[in-house]
Amino acid sequence: MPAPDLSNNHRDTLNKIFAHPVSHNVEWQDVIGLLGAVGDIEERKSNYAVTLGSETEVLHRHGSAKSLDADEVLSLRKLLASHGIEPA
Repeated sequence: MPAPDLSNNHRDTLNKIFAHPVSHNVEWQDVIGLLGAVGDIEERKSNYAVTLGSETEVLHRHGSAKSLDADEVLSLRKLLASHGIEPA
């Protein structure tokens, strides 16, 4: 279950990440905001090191893409779910 202090925008982003079928309208800036609200995020060139609990995973942003592709959304969904961060 997500942290209770998520903003409406963060909750909307979380819902998009867990939508079926996979949403193709999940923007990087919204994901970065959500990840910063539930963990720690550090930008490293075009990559983001995301730490949730004691686990750190690196997300790769392809070029100047505005939105995540389907595989990136699925990977992010798996990461969040593994830490109990899911839509209510």
